[in-house]
Amino acid sequence: LLVVLAIITVAVNGVDRSNFKTCSESSFCKRNREITPNQSPYDVIDDSISIDGSKINFDIRNNGNNAILAATITVLRNAKARLRIKEKDPLFPRYEVEDVLIKESEEETGVLANRDDQGIQVNFRDKQIILTLKPFRIDFLVSNALVMSVNSRGLMNFENYRKKPIIPEASKPADESTAGAAEGDEAVNEAKPEDVPTMDENAEEKVKQRDQELQGMWEETYKTHTDSKPKGPSSIGLDFSFPGVEHVYGIPEHADSLALKSTSDGDPYRLYNLDVFEYDINNPMALYGSIPFMLAHCAKSTVGLFWMNAAETWIDISSNKAKDSILSRFASMLKGNEEMPQIDTHWFSESGIIDVFFMFGPRPKDVFEQYASLTGPSYLPPLFAIAYHQSRWNYNDEDDVRAVDAKFDEYDIPYDVLWLDIEHTDGKKYFTWDSTKFPSPENMLKGLAAKGRKMVTIVDPHIKRDSGYGIDQDASSQGRYVKNKDDNVYEGWCWPGSSSWIDFINPEHRDWWASRFSIDNYAGSTDSLFIWNDMNEPSVFNGPEITMHKDAKHFGDWEHRDIHNIFGLYVHKATADGLIARSGFKERPFVLSRAFFAGSQRFGAIWTGDNTASWDQLKISMPMIMSIGVAGLPFAGADVGGFFKNPDEELLVRWYQAAAYQPFFRAHAHIDTRRREPWLLAEANMNIVRDAIRARYALLPFWYTLFYHASIKGGPIMRPLFVEYPEDASTFALSDEYLIGSDLLVKPVTDAGASSISVYFPGNNQLWYDTETYKWLTGPRTVSMSISLNKIPVFQRGGSIVPRKERIRRCSSLMYDDPYTLTVALNRKGQAVGQLYVDDGHSFDYSKGEFSLRKFTFENNVLSSRPASAYGNYRTNSWLEKVVILGLKNKPSKVSVSGKNSTGRKLKFKYDRENRLLVVKKPEVIIVDDWEIDFKF
Repeated sequence: LLVVLAIITVAVNGVDRSNFKTCSESSFCKRNREITPNQSPYDVIDDSISIDGSKINFDIRNNGNNAILAATITVLRNAKARLRIKEKDPLFPRYEVEDVLIKESEEETGVLANRDDQGIQVNFRDKQIILTLKPFRIDFLVSNALVMSVNSRGLMNFENYRKKPIIPEASKPADESTAGAAEGDEAVNEAKPEDVPTMDENAEEKVKQRDQELQGMWEETYKTHTDSKPKGPSSIGLDFSFPGVEHVYGIPEHADSLALKSTSDGDPYRLYNLDVFEYDINNPMALYGSIPFMLAHCAKSTVGLFWMNAAETWIDISSNKAKDSILSRFASMLKGNEEMPQIDTHWFSESGIIDVFFMFGPRPKDVFEQYASLTGPSYLPPLFAIAYHQSRWNYNDEDDVRAVDAKFDEYDIPYDVLWLDIEHTDGKKYFTWDSTKFPSPENMLKGLAAKGRKMVTIVDPHIKRDSGYGIDQDASSQGRYVKNKDDNVYEGWCWPGSSSWIDFINPEHRDWWASRFSIDNYAGSTDSLFIWNDMNEPSVFNGPEITMHKDAKHFGDWEHRDIHNIFGLYVHKATADGLIARSGFKERPFVLSRAFFAGSQRFGAIWTGDNTASWDQLKISMPMIMSIGVAGLPFAGADVGGFFKNPDEELLVRWYQAAAYQPFFRAHAHIDTRRREPWLLAEANMNIVRDAIRARYALLPFWYTLFYHASIKGGPIMRPLFVEYPEDASTFALSDEYLIGSDLLVKPVTDAGASSISVYFPGNNQLWYDTETYKWLTGPRTVSMSISLNKIPVFQRGGSIVPRKERIRRCSSLMYDDPYTLTVALNRKGQAVGQLYVDDGHSFDYSKGEFSLRKFTFENNVLSSRPASAYGNYRTNSWLEKVVILGLKNKPSKVSVSGKNSTGRKLKFKYDRENRLLVVKKPEVIIVDDWEIDFKF
């Protein structure tokens, strides 16, 4: 209990940085960071090279210890390549990440390889891979331009498993004969005494020197926690350079800028899923999720790098000049450009193998698609999941739930999902209900469902140790818990007190967990109940860095150090699988997870964790969400208003306005905060919040279409401007405004008392229309504009068509058959295009062709609707209610519609010459049919 209270106290008072390691407190981080550049001991063994189609196999020798590594470069289709480096004959198996790649990548055809004295040159399409033998190095060229180099700074490191050295008894004091030996060390992992040289007269000094060199390699203590490291040191590292590049992005999760900063004067960026309360901003410390994907971008090219490793990982970043590391054979690239910039990065992980994918673009969207072909695109969520969610820790009981639900209706504020945190359970035992506060959960859920609404309950992966608790009984008797280093059940502290953790690395245990979500097993649940996985980093209140001990044991005899960053993904996956199975494999799930890894996009949404009610946290939420999206996980958001502390009304209003234009839209708050439901604000502010939420609902067709495209090709939905304007250097470091898809530009107000704001409008001669006033501006330029509290600057791109539903109801399902409005924003040529995706909004039937994808085109004064896909035959009763055309210079003399059941029917319209605005009423054609609206002048 004292441990839990201490954690809660820290949570309320802010992050305690001393709970989390810096690089200087991590032995493997220090060792890798101290490697001397440009003195690589790794050479390719010449006579080991073999070429097999698109694969180059070779061995690498570490000349420092003669250890041999086996390496493979594979050229993959769709402009990708893969590098794998493993121990040749390891003393222990090394963990290789599973379940992240959606399939084995197809190999490229037509690959040509040539050898010379220096190495091998591989040619495929417009790309080249050059393997240099001594020292080992790889360079990648696209269209004869160098875009990426591997080990060009000579920082490669591969700590082979080895026998543990021991100090001869003669060199130790009698009472220290066992000093330095890790508890539980196996004899197989110790060198025999005869393997150790006889000590000379300087033995004591040499022992001290040796001990200093080995510090942290065989045992490491942080605060009161000792990591026994039974297999010894096993870290890996490699450097990657990006010539011509000044900006790199990705590697979430960090509360930092969109364009990653140099780490030369501080710690590297850290990837190690941790439960960090009220996290600081603008620093590289680890947070809840880890995606080891980086995007490097410049005006001429874009490339991506995916370091597929689930262990603790650090990444150093520095800005340099390409001439400092470029090979002489590429020197001609620098002629006249001696100052070509370069970003150098250094990646190192505590265990596993080197397994790296390279993506060659050439533009950001190409890299996103290439990455999605590896780890999968985002899943298509049910429609309700992208609407508004109302949550707090905690809604007290069934009466409270009914009251909150009724208030939304009373104040005409739409919402789709009400959330219950840990207090709804019986003593923090998940899959249960507090029988006093929630005596009739099934009736409560049915009451919400009768209005078209859903509920989400929290289910965390820590299980309360209680012999009377069925989940614990089953997990204990069936051996489903993670083990400690001594092969006993691992126990720690979390919300319930003494807890153990299901071993989600075991696929059988994941299946068992999934089965817990069936209606029969989860008493009181219904098919309108969805799930929230919190604390799945995993969070262990009394563990090192508030997480699980690294020497804990998982299925397959893997240590927790090997799989830490993928643990949360497996929890997320198993939960999503459970909801799918509950529906008879018919319905799409919704699961929110706090921890994540590469591939988590296939299982649901994530959020940025325990943020704080402050303007700075509102600001940082934007680059955080964009960074997560750049790394392939588009369904992300931040707690509206901040989880900790109490926002003033202005901050809360501004946060709602920003979040209404972000992928995951949920208000959430700590148990100690004041209630902050929208109707508790002053009436004027409540009205502004209501308008923001209603704006989200009006745009749900647009959002849903974007989620569909993300489910096909991957990539972010909330996009940095450089994604759509990759040659505009003004966008490369911009993180305080963003695009929704390609068509809406959003610049949230993130300063208290702001009366004006500056907005950068990209695009050469590109028109942008204010979505409220319909005034237009032209890019590229920065414009300062006056704003009031009820204004959030949102602009529609000229040349786009955005679908809306403007009959706002109390939840999204009740709007399903409502009519559409199309907002047509013309470009300077008087043209515009857009798309609309429609399906039933909840099932997997779309995967069987039950969908419709329409393309709307305005050209030559005709607005038309045609199929955008050869597949899909879904029908809907929704019709076209209104067309709004922006930027129309002249009033038409006649507007008529032709469709399935009519030809040339005249339509009523209204024209505003000052604003160049035309509104056409009631075309009354079915939105998924073919039709045309003709404008005569």
